[in-house]
Amino acid sequence: MAAESPGRLLLIVTGSTLRAEEVDRPLAYYLKQEIERALAASSAELASRAPDVRVVADFRWIHDEALHDVPTISLGGPGVNALAHRWLEEVPISLAVDEQYYIQMDPDLDEARASIWGMDNGSTQIAVSVFIERFLPRLLEYVETHDPDADDAD
Repeated sequence: MAAESPGRLLLIVTGSTLRAEEVDRPLAYYLKQEIERALAASSAELASRAPDVRVVADFRWIHDEALHDVPTISLGGPGVNALAHRWLEEVPISLAVDEQYYIQMDPDLDEARASIWGMDNGSTQIAVSVFIERFLPRLLEYVETHDPDADDAD
């Protein structure tokens, strides 16, 4: 089987704890469906460049260095998701609401990564809804139009 180009992927990373598996992973699959719906609604030209959306565990992402350059959305808080914990100080906060939920994403999209989390599952669900409405279109535009192979030429 041929190796898949990591540049044509968009990853959603959830925690590996039992709690994260129970509540964040189903939410990640909901987000995956919404991303795929948005990608399908793109123009035919952009849809042909649409990434394959995958849900993976935090430790898989952390230990597989080839995934570090793949556009990634971390879902779940730093207490249950090791990637969210790693990105807590690295990725700028784009939205914080009443210390209940947070959306972290580089406003310049120098790196296609975002972290979505709340203080509890209900807050995380709200954060995902806000992300889909306010931040996802911009992230998908970047992912669809950015050529990952062009970075390798530098």
